[in-house]
Amino acid sequence: QVQLVETGGGLVQAGGSLRLSCAASGPIFRIWDMGWYRQAPGKQRELVAVVATGGITKYSDSVKGRFTSSRDNAKNTVSLEMSSLKTEDTAVYFCKAVIRPTGSDIFSDYWGQGTQVTVSS
Repeated sequence: QVQLVETGGGLVQAGGSLRLSCAASGPIFRIWDMGWYRQAPGKQRELVAVVATGGITKYSDSVKGRFTSSRDNAKNTVSLEMSSLKTEDTAVYFCKAVIRPTGSDIFSDYWGQGTQVTVSS
C-alpha cells in the first residue's frame, strides 16, 4: 500500500537549521502536490509548504524566506530545509502527498506519521 515516511527532525537551538525528508512508496501511478504541514500543541494543523508537480512552491507567510521545500519526482521524495529556526516553529511536522495509486482512478491525500521538531531558546 502507499505510504509516506518522514526522516529528520529533532532538537535544535533557535537560529539553527534542520532538514526533513519524506519518501513516498508503494503502488504509485502519479503524484500531484507534495508538501509539509505542522501541528503545534493545542493548535490546528497548518500548511508549511506545498510543491506542485512542476516545482512551483507555496509557503506560509510564517516560514517564507526561512524554509525551502523541493521535490524529486523521479524518487517520489520531498524535502524541507529549515533555517533561522524560531521557538514558534516547534511542532510535529507531517508530510502530505496527493497520490493516485496504481489501478485507481482517484487521487487521495496520504500523510506521513509525523516527526517532531523542537526549537529551544
